[in-house]
Amino acid sequence: MYTRFFKRILDFLASLIALLLLSPVIIILIILLMFANNGKPFFFQKRPGKNEKIFTIIKFKTMKDPKDKDSELRDQVQRITKVGGFIRDTSLDELLQLINVLKGDMSIVGPRPLLTIYLPLYNKEQARRHLVKPGITGWAQVNGRNDISWDDKFALDVWYVDHLSFSTDLKILLKTVQKVFKRDGITSGEHDIYEPWRGNT
Repeated sequence: MYTRFFKRILDFLASLIALLLLSPVIIILIILLMFANNGKPFFFQKRPGKNEKIFTIIKFKTMKDPKDKDSELRDQVQRITKVGGFIRDTSLDELLQLINVLKGDMSIVGPRPLLTIYLPLYNKEQARRHLVKPGITGWAQVNGRNDISWDDKFALDVWYVDHLSFSTDLKILLKTVQKVFKRDGITSGEHDIYEPWRGNT
């Protein structure tokens, strides 16, 4: 009952209330990023959602545009603006995903939506992470985030799929708040940048 009905209601109400309460912060960040990114405060990217349905994720634009395709991943750290670095280090870059939650593309809690180029690389077990809606925070994020391997992240995502419940979501939310304040599991020197996944070997 929670998974099929109440989770969506709670997601909608929580994201709506959060967007209203945080609207002054969001407006300030938009203005700062407009100056930092030549009038482009938003970042849009295709990501796989539940059952691998593709949706457009909304985030704050924290990096300058790459000069060419080859530098898109290689020079991420150098491309982060000062404002963008602050937004990443304080996890404020996730705020706009509340719009995705409001729309029904995402949930507040669930496996993080990764790049579409990874879809052909998952094995059968790892692909089970797409049996639920992706989330702003998840079980992998409160159990290591950048400090664990891709295999461990996927294992934690699948664990969440098998143990999805109100109590599990509540536990993850409480741990998320704790980690945001402690800055635990984040490599702040690199502004939360991690190596792209190359697939199973």
